[in-house]
Amino acid sequence: MTAATFLNLSAAVFGFAALFGYLNERYLRLPLTIGLMVIALATSVAILIAEALFNFGAAESARGWLRQIDFHASLMIGMLSFLLFAGALHTDLSALLRQRRAVLLMATMGVALSTVVVGLLTYGLSTALGLGISFEWCLVFGALISPTDPVAVLSILRRVAVPKPLQATIAGESLFNDGVGVVLFLALLEIAVGSHGAGAHGGEGATAASIGMLFVKEIGLGIALGLAGGGLAYTALRRLDQYVVEVIITLALVLGVYAIATTLHASGPLAVVIAGLIIGNQGAAHAMSEATRQHVTNFWELIDEILNAALFLLIGFEVLIIGFGLGTITAALAAIPIALIGRMVAVSGPATALRALGDRLQPGAAPILIWGGLRGGISVALALSLPEFEGRDTVLAMTYAVVVFSIVVQGLTMQRVATRALAANEDAAKTV
Repeated sequence: MTAATFLNLSAAVFGFAALFGYLNERYLRLPLTIGLMVIALATSVAILIAEALFNFGAAESARGWLRQIDFHASLMIGMLSFLLFAGALHTDLSALLRQRRAVLLMATMGVALSTVVVGLLTYGLSTALGLGISFEWCLVFGALISPTDPVAVLSILRRVAVPKPLQATIAGESLFNDGVGVVLFLALLEIAVGSHGAGAHGGEGATAASIGMLFVKEIGLGIALGLAGGGLAYTALRRLDQYVVEVIITLALVLGVYAIATTLHASGPLAVVIAGLIIGNQGAAHAMSEATRQHVTNFWELIDEILNAALFLLIGFEVLIIGFGLGTITAALAAIPIALIGRMVAVSGPATALRALGDRLQPGAAPILIWGGLRGGISVALALSLPEFEGRDTVLAMTYAVVVFSIVVQGLTMQRVATRALAANEDAAKTV
């Protein structure tokens, strides 16, 4: 991509974000990220309808513009490190540690259970509809759709009133399970490619030992890099009291840790989450003056809001490059309840394990965790990164349907679900 192309695409993305943001604030009054996605989605559907009726080439022009944007690279390399760091920066580490068992089980056992359940149900759907998607690729779909998206979840948590312990569980799970989910996705992708071959990605396949080593390296090294980078930045921040330099240090921390993790094939998401927790808690409490703390907070909140706006806008436009036939539409609609069933298992499995350990989720937590398990840009990015295989377009459509339903329907009704779940729990407690 040339510098001119990058400039033109950036101008278009933020121009649309400004226009749609204005329209949302004036007329829809939805939460900004959801409003941007809804307007972009409506615009995309209008372009497709106009193309079908008048055939004047607008859809193809829009597709050409979108294909110049590498969504996977833009999110996984360009945006994700900043968004995860910003989310971790505002997460209460002490509350998170108090809920560590629930967070750990949800982020590991929950993701694995959901992957298997979604994979099995998707394979059954593929067989019933004659879609031709193999079981291995169904498991890959399960892996990419199972982790909750920290960007979407943390965006919703800012507007939903839930008890702090439950908020820590939801935020902690979303911050950590995408790192685990990406590693699981890569392992299952290697198995699928090795079993069936897929264009230029053909390989030898994966063994249990190689998958185990992948997990150890990605997760273990990612955590180690986060601890090392966060500790180094914390030490530097303690010796300064100049907020401009300290903001630059946090920026360098995010870029440096993520770049090193990517080079070493470690988990960049986990690395920046760990670094963000260190700076947002120990750093804010012991290494920053009040002025610095305020400037660092404002800087990362602004980064978070701007990148969220661009991300959700692009998600709304991505429908233009997804092919929809009758079978694909049927599969996309069926994927929504499949993903919800997977989420129910992802919550109930860890909840059962917690009870066996003498612990439990917070009262009223289950329905909130299930309905609040939003999927977002990470799932779309992983789906778009898939090599060619039979059924790839269907998997893309299924992913997109789940993400849109998750953000729009679940996101807009989350407050109501949380209020009812907590009220029902209080009523049940009074009758005991």
